[in-house]
Amino acid sequence: MLKRIFAVFYARNLEFLRDRGTLSWNLILPVVLMFGLSWIFGSGDRDQFTVGLLQKDNAIDAAQHPFLGTRYIDFVVVDSLPEAERKIARHQLDLLLQLTPTKRYWVNPESPRGYFAERVLLESDSTVFKQEIRGAPVRYVDWVLPGVLGMNMMFSCLFGVGYVVVRYRKNGFLKRLRATPLRAIEFVIAQIASRLVLIMTITVFIYAGVSYFLTIRMDGSHLALFIVAFIGAMSLISLGLMVAARVTSEELAGGLLNMVTWPMMLLSGVWFPLESAADWVRSLALVFPLTHVLNAARAVMLDGATLTELARPLTILLLMTVIFVSLAAATFRWRAE
Repeated sequence: MLKRIFAVFYARNLEFLRDRGTLSWNLILPVVLMFGLSWIFGSGDRDQFTVGLLQKDNAIDAAQHPFLGTRYIDFVVVDSLPEAERKIARHQLDLLLQLTPTKRYWVNPESPRGYFAERVLLESDSTVFKQEIRGAPVRYVDWVLPGVLGMNMMFSCLFGVGYVVVRYRKNGFLKRLRATPLRAIEFVIAQIASRLVLIMTITVFIYAGVSYFLTIRMDGSHLALFIVAFIGAMSLISLGLMVAARVTSEELAGGLLNMVTWPMMLLSGVWFPLESAADWVRSLALVFPLTHVLNAARAVMLDGATLTELARPLTILLLMTVIFVSLAAATFRWRAE
């Protein structure tokens, strides 16, 4: 018995080591992720307060005002007063400051962090005009629920579809399907439809259960939220099919899917907002479909956004879906050879 176990063990190890693509991903991906994360997020001491600076110019000049040189405050340029006021009301910005044409600031009197940021500002300049914006804070559970559901959708869509297609190809099932009149685009659409039914059922069930027990904030329409999740799931499934369109090794498919899912999970705003991240990080996040899904879902749940207001992210997701499906169908491989 031990000989048989060792024989299978030895053969499996040889199979893995001879798969150079898989071996490379397993060695390179963790190193790349660690260096990337340390570069993006390893900026030394974390800032304690976030203050918005209302201006059109993206550059922040500390010489403009002594307050701008305060340590442990992250100054973020904002160019939209209504958007900044919304973040002040929701306690996402501790304070909003405008230096030109008049010096004034906005603060939420119910925000503890806003209170301390205001005290520091007035210590440096007591002539700044004050305006109050009231609003209840958004609980972290309200903010993070779309991220958790979106992350679950991402893993289910990408790995659930990608691994299945690769396994079909590896065991010869796709080769047998090739002998039928079934076309690649038809197979891709069938996979999308099958996974959509499953993932939407699971997501609705989880959302309903969490909402019942935790009383989740919902300012918008449940129908709008369902449409956002539906279109987002289509784009994620299509992305999984595109990745697995030609791969013949399950290990290599896992490496490629991890290369997609981990940056998407870290940079799409699943666990924390990206307001204080660098401009290039926020721009990179827009490449991932999950970013648009989470932005649209949070806009519905926390701001009561309508489908008309969500036209831009939904259009982007639909375009991504068309591109991913087209590439998956065009590059689809039926055989493992």
